[in-house]
Amino acid sequence: MWGASTSAHQVEGGTVNQWSEWELAHANELAKSAKRRLSNASNQDAIKGQASDPHNYVSGRGVDHYKRYEEDFGLLEELNMNTFRFGIEWSRLEPQEGAWNIEAVEHYRGYIRSLKARGIEPIPTLWHWTVPTWFEAKGGFERKANLRYFDHFVQKFADEYAKDLAYVLTLNEPNVYVGQSYAMALWPPQQKNYFLCAKVYWNLLHAHKRAYKILKSKNPSLQIGIASQLYNAVPKRPYSIVDNLAVKVSTYVWNWWFLNRIKKHQDFTGLNYYFTTYYQNFLQRCNPAWPENDLGWYMQPEGIYPLLLELDRRYKKPIIITENGLADAKDIYRKWWLEQTIVAMQRAFSEGIALKGYLHWSLLDNFEWADGWWPKFGLVAVDREHGMKRTVRPSAEWFGKYIARARGKREVDGE
Repeated sequence: MWGASTSAHQVEGGTVNQWSEWELAHANELAKSAKRRLSNASNQDAIKGQASDPHNYVSGRGVDHYKRYEEDFGLLEELNMNTFRFGIEWSRLEPQEGAWNIEAVEHYRGYIRSLKARGIEPIPTLWHWTVPTWFEAKGGFERKANLRYFDHFVQKFADEYAKDLAYVLTLNEPNVYVGQSYAMALWPPQQKNYFLCAKVYWNLLHAHKRAYKILKSKNPSLQIGIASQLYNAVPKRPYSIVDNLAVKVSTYVWNWWFLNRIKKHQDFTGLNYYFTTYYQNFLQRCNPAWPENDLGWYMQPEGIYPLLLELDRRYKKPIIITENGLADAKDIYRKWWLEQTIVAMQRAFSEGIALKGYLHWSLLDNFEWADGWWPKFGLVAVDREHGMKRTVRPSAEWFGKYIARARGKREVDGE
């Protein structure tokens, strides 16, 4: 399975949910604090103008994917991809409690139908951090009693689409969401409350288990998982007891706690990989200074290899890499990142790891949450100032040719 990923709020445009409301309320504040918040960015001179503009922090029209999805599916075909991960926006389907938007229901039906007609496997994600405003007003996932509303959404999704699907992701990166929203209070609802952090994490765990049962009751053959953000932790001093203890503690809390508790409620493991982190002393990060992507994240693409081995050892389930990529506006490192990732995947595959697919983040340049529009993760560049023009980046052209060879196509233009 070779493909790419997106999320609804980041590309569709015109969404109305708790995130879009928060953007409008905090755009000026985010622009004013940009210099401080982006101190780690490796290209500050290039982005400071956009990052200090409040418009950068409003998703608005997105990249118009909601209307232009057929064009974007054509790009998937151009890049020889056979799989696509996307978001189902709950706030579109149920903009008011109990009131289903038939146009949106039919939109996603046509969306899925179009992918399948092109021979592209659809992998929808039910929750990628956004919820309807009415759900947020009730306390969102902070209240266990509210899980019944998520159940209703999952049931509607199952009734409308489950029979036409082979794969579904229920949740995206619950660890990242609770960390950013409740431990660090950087994302909505910006409540720095460790009790609520743990409570929301616990409720999301049960939201997944309940969703799993609902989906399976509708289509028992459906393959269900979550997209979990895992990182490769390394002791800076390999023989240091303290450094090794830091790695064990941090990886258990971040990587394994949630997955351990849903291992009987997932059919495959979804892996989102971006980070390798070196620890010295107790939880003191000590990464090399280079290479870094545009967001200032240290890049070690081959760090995905030990995670693939550990996932296989722990859960004995098929693995799909559901996100993997980098912010690289000048397209300097993306080909290198892809090459090194492919080598790591080949190594894991040769050792018998049940690796079923690789989905790059992202197909398109997208709205990168609290960082806004300036980070460029897309295989395809989008010029939002000039008609949303799509341009395939050179690294993506290389990747598309690689995929063609990997899939056994006989003719590849230019090679």
